[in-house]
Amino acid sequence: MLPPVVVGVDGSAESLAAAEWAAREAVRRERPLRLLHAWNPRPSRQESEIDNAARRHLATRVLREAEDRVRAAYPGLHLSDDQLEGPAIGALVKAADEADLLVVGSRGLSGFTGFLVGSVALGVVAGASRPVVLVRAGEEASDERLPADDGGASIRTGYRDVVLGIDVGEPCDEVIEFAFEAARLRHARLRAVHAWHAPGPFGPGEGDIALVDEPRRADEWLGFLQAVLRVWRDKYPGVDVKETVVQDKPANVLVRAASGASLLVVGHRLTQRPIGPRTGPVTHAAIHYVDCPVAVVPHG
Repeated sequence: MLPPVVVGVDGSAESLAAAEWAAREAVRRERPLRLLHAWNPRPSRQESEIDNAARRHLATRVLREAEDRVRAAYPGLHLSDDQLEGPAIGALVKAADEADLLVVGSRGLSGFTGFLVGSVALGVVAGASRPVVLVRAGEEASDERLPADDGGASIRTGYRDVVLGIDVGEPCDEVIEFAFEAARLRHARLRAVHAWHAPGPFGPGEGDIALVDEPRRADEWLGFLQAVLRVWRDKYPGVDVKETVVQDKPANVLVRAASGASLLVVGHRLTQRPIGPRTGPVTHAAIHYVDCPVAVVPHG
């Protein structure tokens, strides 16, 4: 069987929106969908057996709610569900190893809904070896689509742009391929965005372009971006691509570019650090402040 699209559910509004988004993505990718709920058993003590039975019952109810919602919208989708004992981050990261894609709600999984992104979502993004998509509460099928002629929401119009955040100094094939494939599946335009900055007062640094005037620097960066994507344009001839370079901080550029997009695709470098896995500052900003689903694609 093909690797499934896996979605973590916990009964929160965010996870239910994530389940519906994951179902749509499974249909697009022609993959099965696996609903997953993880819960921590109580340590061994006299009342633990009753407490754990209650937790299993709650897990069953959470999975049933998500399953009912998905089946109502996509009755023909191949669907399975599982509940796992153990910390949510570890369970989801492990499940991602065998998945085509992992989807989680951007808030709610940690239980601390005051944060823009829950600790579980952040931990999964930092540790997963497969692409992770974060979905916010309230995300609906029509949000991925262009408005109808009368300006209203529609699920029958074309898809909004897929936006790719790319560093032409260190382009990553896994991230670029994911974005092109997402655009192909949606028959959407791909907007590839690169942020650049002018050389510092002490001269150009590594990766800087030492031209005097900013328009020429922008043209140089655009040329680099087009060169990086040329092979991918040839591989995906049906994808309409628009390259854009902007002089600003990468986080600012991505947040603006993702406004009105169907999906933002960014990369996450997998590195081993003494303090454990972390997301980089650009990815961190994107998953906190972008209002469309964000795909974080790990790479070496």
